[in-house]
Amino acid sequence: MRVIGAFILLLLLTSGPVIAAQSSVWNFNIWGGKRAFTIGIETIKQILEAEAPGSFELKINYGDALGPPKKNPESVRANAFEAAQFCVGYYPNKFPLLSVLELPFLLPTELSRRAAIEMEVLAHPLIVEEMAKRWTIKFFGPSFLPRYEFIGNKRIETVEDLKGVKIRISGLNAKALALFGAVPTMVTAPEGYTALDRGTIDSFGQAYTYAHGAYKLYEVSKYVTDGFNMSGFMCFQGVNIDAWNNTPKKVRQALPKAQTEAIAAMIKAYSKADKYWIPIFEEHVEIVKIAPSELTKLQNVSEQIWDEWASDQEKKGRPGIEMLNFVKATVAKHNH
Repeated sequence: MRVIGAFILLLLLTSGPVIAAQSSVWNFNIWGGKRAFTIGIETIKQILEAEAPGSFELKINYGDALGPPKKNPESVRANAFEAAQFCVGYYPNKFPLLSVLELPFLLPTELSRRAAIEMEVLAHPLIVEEMAKRWTIKFFGPSFLPRYEFIGNKRIETVEDLKGVKIRISGLNAKALALFGAVPTMVTAPEGYTALDRGTIDSFGQAYTYAHGAYKLYEVSKYVTDGFNMSGFMCFQGVNIDAWNNTPKKVRQALPKAQTEAIAAMIKAYSKADKYWIPIFEEHVEIVKIAPSELTKLQNVSEQIWDEWASDQEKKGRPGIEMLNFVKATVAKHNH
């Protein structure tokens, strides 16, 4: 009996580590609560967990529960948590080549085409290398954004109205607005409500309509634009490469399907958000229509900014011209 008991004890002691080795948990850090923007990661979670029941879990930690969003690259690189939401505009010079997707008016605003272009760029070897070598990160989830519009307490109807406006917009898009006298600044999305309420900024550029609604910016604003159609942040979901490599094979094999379904779910969610938020905006703020002629003035300076971006990358030893040309060609392909 002692031999049998010892054998059972040995099995119990040795079986624990085997079970643990077969399980994989990703802690995922994201700012804000559940909203249209988070539908993508929520869809991916559902699909990947279903592929390996009990062996894989993707824990979504909302509201920056694991740490401030501006430190996500460093935290994932150090494996403080396995995965996170990233938006390139929050991290100046940390994803320099990927910032090509934040150039003003380079990408289409139609969501299915924008998503397809972003997926191709994220798969480009230069982008894969930039994430891997610098941050030990692998792209795993799409999180494209709708067009950017501006909400706040300064009425903007023409490019002349931008003069002197303290406006929240990401770096590369900011260059286009700055040419018309805007004063760009950067605050995170969760900081927007307080910044508008206190007058720290005059107008907040963000994805229309869901983000303005999700962060309740209409409560502290008088105006929102409709028709600027600007590009905004380039966002994506990334995971620590070591965590990825230790994830069950079934989960890794299911990722393409999960990405495809996440894109479809996000497009549907953004459309649903528009139907919900626009009537609410109409009750609280003036919706200022932007004439196409005003948009053209902004678009006309954009190619100059594209070329300056590529030249700046080249001066720093990066293949900026190659990257820009690839994106232009990809955009042209998806415009047919």
